[in-house]
Amino acid sequence: GWSYQWILSYNFSSPHQMGEMADPIQFKDEGNKHFQAGEVDKAIECYTKAIKLCTDKKVLAVVYRNRSACFLKKESYTNAASDASKAIDVDAADVKALFRRCQALEKLGKLDMAFKDVQRCSTIEPKNKTFLETLRRLGAEIQAKLKTTFSTDSRVQNMFDILLDEEMDKDKKEMAANNLVVLAREEAGAERIFQNNGVPLLLDLLKTGKVEMVLAAIRTFAGMCTGHKARVRGREDREVIMAVDNEDIALATCDLFQCINDSLTGGDRRIYGKEEALVLDASKDLKSILMSLLEMVASKKVSGHGRDQALNLLTRNVPRKDKKDPDHSKSLFTIDHGLKKILKVCGQIPDLPDQLPMTENTQLIASVLLDKLWDDLRCDPERDNYREVCDEYIKNIHAINALSGLLQGPFEVGNQLVGRQGIMEMMVALCGSEREVDQMVAVEALIHSSTKMSRASFIITNGVSLLKDIYKKTKNDKIKIRALVGLCKLGSAGGDDYSMRQFAEGSTEKLAKQCRKWLCNSAMDTRTRKWAIEGLAYLTQDADVKDDFVEDDPAMKAMFDLSKDKTILYAVACTLVNCTNSYEKKDIIPELVQLAKFSKQHVPEQHPKDKKDFIQKRVKRMLKGGVISALTVMVKADNLLLTDQTKEMLARVFLALADDPKDRGTICAHGGGKALIPLALEGSAIGKVRAAHALAKIAAVSNPEIAFPGERIYEVVRPLVSLLHPERDGVQNYEALLSLTNLAGLNDKLRVKILKEKALPEIEQYMFEDHDHIRQAATECMCNLVTCKEVQDRYLEDGNDRLKLLVLMCVEDNEKLQRAAAGGLAMLTAAQKKLCTKMTLVTLQWMEILQRLILHDQPQIQHRGLVIVYNMLNSDDNELAKKLMESEILEILTVIGKAMDNPKRQIVIDVARTCLVKAMDLGLIKPFTTPS
Repeated sequence: GWSYQWILSYNFSSPHQMGEMADPIQFKDEGNKHFQAGEVDKAIECYTKAIKLCTDKKVLAVVYRNRSACFLKKESYTNAASDASKAIDVDAADVKALFRRCQALEKLGKLDMAFKDVQRCSTIEPKNKTFLETLRRLGAEIQAKLKTTFSTDSRVQNMFDILLDEEMDKDKKEMAANNLVVLAREEAGAERIFQNNGVPLLLDLLKTGKVEMVLAAIRTFAGMCTGHKARVRGREDREVIMAVDNEDIALATCDLFQCINDSLTGGDRRIYGKEEALVLDASKDLKSILMSLLEMVASKKVSGHGRDQALNLLTRNVPRKDKKDPDHSKSLFTIDHGLKKILKVCGQIPDLPDQLPMTENTQLIASVLLDKLWDDLRCDPERDNYREVCDEYIKNIHAINALSGLLQGPFEVGNQLVGRQGIMEMMVALCGSEREVDQMVAVEALIHSSTKMSRASFIITNGVSLLKDIYKKTKNDKIKIRALVGLCKLGSAGGDDYSMRQFAEGSTEKLAKQCRKWLCNSAMDTRTRKWAIEGLAYLTQDADVKDDFVEDDPAMKAMFDLSKDKTILYAVACTLVNCTNSYEKKDIIPELVQLAKFSKQHVPEQHPKDKKDFIQKRVKRMLKGGVISALTVMVKADNLLLTDQTKEMLARVFLALADDPKDRGTICAHGGGKALIPLALEGSAIGKVRAAHALAKIAAVSNPEIAFPGERIYEVVRPLVSLLHPERDGVQNYEALLSLTNLAGLNDKLRVKILKEKALPEIEQYMFEDHDHIRQAATECMCNLVTCKEVQDRYLEDGNDRLKLLVLMCVEDNEKLQRAAAGGLAMLTAAQKKLCTKMTLVTLQWMEILQRLILHDQPQIQHRGLVIVYNMLNSDDNELAKKLMESEILEILTVIGKAMDNPKRQIVIDVARTCLVKAMDLGLIKPFTTPS
């Protein structure tokens, strides 16, 4: 085809020149010269011109054959095979062209065709060793491939025979099912299943209704569909499976949907050959899947587990993962076609007849989806449309419950709807209803709607007496506990401000005691006990309640046991944040407090039990009660329910628990180090910093190989490096440097990882810091990194003060800083002899600094100074060695070397003697001899 590049590079010459250059033979010969010189692109250019001009078939065949060789060199195997074929069309016995096509076909994986070509070559030249060796090798490869193919074919058929045999042993069937899943995950196995009429057989397995068989079929379908658009098409019946009331089947089908989605959207990056071209447009299939999921959300035929997974799939795949992506059409489509369906799920009341099948998690998952969709909208008209759909929906009978779902999801929408005329009145009216279901729904809505201080104040005025009345009169524990939680929430509206207690002295503690009692009552249903944790999440803002709770071992353990349930992660996290006082606190400036008092403004007061020593006691009690094990389980929860806000709170709790170095071993022993890594890598900006800081505290004082076993240790580096950012505070910088020093001292792979995360410039910057501790930590870290070639190269560069800084640090007052700087110099001068000479050029005081090091009263610093002296003597710079031995350094070395052996200073004495021996070897001093 035409190419702009060809037009631009064409030489439009005079007619006379054109005649001279129009000879194809000349172009061919020119191409041969370029090929021999290794200029493959120029050779191709010449051969292409020759092909365009040539009319002689025999010459044309030679040119094609030559160009085929060029394409082989460039690894353009399709073009190489094509050119060789054109040469063979002219002369079927062209051995060179046949062998070149054989080489190209082999690289393209067409072994049988390549074998035929080399077979013809060996027939024409039976003694050619290259042809015979290629023939043997290709024959062996083809046999191996055939063996694999037939083996896979027979294995696939064998698996199906076992699975469909009614009389076959159950264990054998399960083994066959698992083998089929494994085969489907390999491309060869998946292709054999697909080609051997596997889809109808798998559908037969689904119809058996046996859980093991259904799971095997779904997982096999997932393996076949992974990264393969062509196999994905035509599976319209797949969503029916999610209607089955089995959590494992629902999860497996969810994975199948995800595989299909990734294959159609390109989320699976693997390349699967020519089949890619079979599906040009996947948008119809994707739209069909999205519509199927939305239908499932509000379908009575779908089980609770199936509905959960349909909502999870929507949450995972509809909102944009990256807000920079301009396309959010899937969210708009979902709002237009499915928002009412999601609201319907939120509005369901399980205690009423004829409701959608749901699990305990369903309504919370629906709330999360509502929140994600709202967050994905880009402009006010889109948000107005969302609000209008919600506004229209809450006019029906399930309105108040749907409102609870919105208040747990996009709070902004829910809060606005609560303010609509008649909604509060409806809540109050339902509270007074004789029907218990109405009371329960209304109390829940009151609880969720009183999150904002302004709304809470309104309900305190209008609803407290109502809730108290319900609490005293009702005999239904489910309503009683909800009314209690409502009172708890309203009672904690002042937060941790001791001066803004809503209820009388002691009332809050009584409410908390009742919550703890319900929490420990294992005879009650789990959902009701979970509401007790909701109550404590509010009440633990009071320091008396915190102290009582951590002292109540059964209550604490009951909460940790219930925290395995995904729906209360947020409430448990809130309770733990309150008990550890790890919430965000504003700095109290005394002058402003005085000013506020003078102007009669409200001044928050701290509870006496919120002081540091009380917090530390609570932390110790919680650690003893097993809080770390509970936290690690919570971190492993489903990503969709473990929201960024919950992750941030868990990170805050971990940081508070790791405050005392003595407790960090306990945290590591219970898997805390491992649990912190995902919190430090994903979540809100504040949450990631808090988790990274907790990691730094642990890695600074623990053995990192024990705290973060295996490959996990390399994942810790990035969060630690993030703490070196100038915006982080000094404590975070310092502890990050300490932990990186610890890691850098372990092995080369970790040192390289630290450099790859671009930590080096930041570490160097902190070596210039005014703060002594930070400067010392940065220097110690650099001392452990100088064994890396990249670091040494930076010190060898001209035009910077890196080496000078290190030399001058050797005479600082801080002995730890001296030791780190001298250690770094000792290692650098040992690794790079040029630095020995460069060290003498960076400052005129280098000799004096060296003398002070080797006279130091600390053996560790003295040892490092002596090693530097030895490195200088060993640096191949005779003038430098001579200068050293002509100075007072010789006398100092002699005194140290002649000293009596001393275990405490032996390492220093030995290095001094090694320096003297080296000086003798260089002929700079003579051996000491005693007179006869």
